Amino acid sequence: MPKNKLNQVTNTVDQDNLAPVEKDDILIVKNVKKYFPLGSNWFKKTTSFVKAVDDVSFTIKRGNTLGVVGESGCGKTTLGRTILRLHSITDGSIEYDGNDIRTISKREMTKLRPKIQIIFQDPYSSLSPRMTIGEIIGEAVREHKLVPLTEHRDYILDVMKSCGLPPYYYSRYPHEFSGGQRQRICIARALALKPDLIVCDEPVSALDVSIQAQIINLLVDLQKKFGLTYIFISHDLSVVEYISTEIMVMYLGSVVEQGTKEQIFRKTMHPYSKALLSAVPVPDPDVKKNRIILTGDIPSPANPPKGCKFHTRCSECMEICKSVVPKLKEYEKGHFVACHLYPQD
Repeated sequence: MPKNKLNQVTNTVDQDNLAPVEKDDILIVKNVKKYFPLGSNWFKKTTSFVKAVDDVSFTIKRGNTLGVVGESGCGKTTLGRTILRLHSITDGSIEYDGNDIRTISKREMTKLRPKIQIIFQDPYSSLSPRMTIGEIIGEAVREHKLVPLTEHRDYILDVMKSCGLPPYYYSRYPHEFSGGQRQRICIARALALKPDLIVCDEPVSALDVSIQAQIINLLVDLQKKFGLTYIFISHDLSVVEYISTEIMVMYLGSVVEQGTKEQIFRKTMHPYSKALLSAVPVPDPDVKKNRIILTGDIPSPANPPKGCKFHTRCSECMEICKSVVPKLKEYEKGHFVACHLYPQD
């Protein structure tokens, strides 16, 4: 059969109760919360929660990349998994291409899953050691019947080629590959389902710098070729700056700053964002940066501080920060900040 070119396919489930969305908006997240039960009383009623994701909202346009950054434990990965409904949604709404992910049935969600994929952080633990690479990449393709069985092998080989994997890898097992090769396999597994949206959960954090560059360039090339939309979760701000269109900074489950790449890196407003950017290394021994050192540890998401969650570590903390939660306000088009240093209602 002729080699397949992965064409973008859009399957939309019509729902009369959904509000119309702009044509370019592929994902709309509104006031999403994900709380994990922590403690209960004598009657087994939950009395405390870990607020992993606390009232997060954003919109992604088709073909763009949203970079999500923040310290470990800020809720980045939980947010990504909640969007895919790998975690149940405590509150809020997630609309993918006009479909409310929270309310649709399991059967409808199963039909929708090929369009929303994830690349996990650890490329080894996410690959079954008992399956060959061809079986790993082709398992979901066969399950969702994306191609006829007679064309299955050729289709998988075509996907592998798109991700820089030679055909002879088809019958090999994950333990025979390096970390960078395994991550390419994970990317191929996600790409094989012809997705529109891919959640990249720190896909290069476990790799060497040179291999990181290869994987990032591969993701950029695939995005240009197939029109993919990414949610790119990472600690490395230099990588986020390279690949992202927009950036969202999270702290303790909440969004503290959000805007375009240029706004976040050139017009940084929130003290936490400034501290993160000051930690980015500069490849020039003659350049000395004014490093902002954050004091103290990240508060527990099970017992966050009152007022602004960042006030316990902020060098510019005011009295109002200790009691009043700042609103996430738009101070210029597309640039949102939650901080009392700037005018609030």
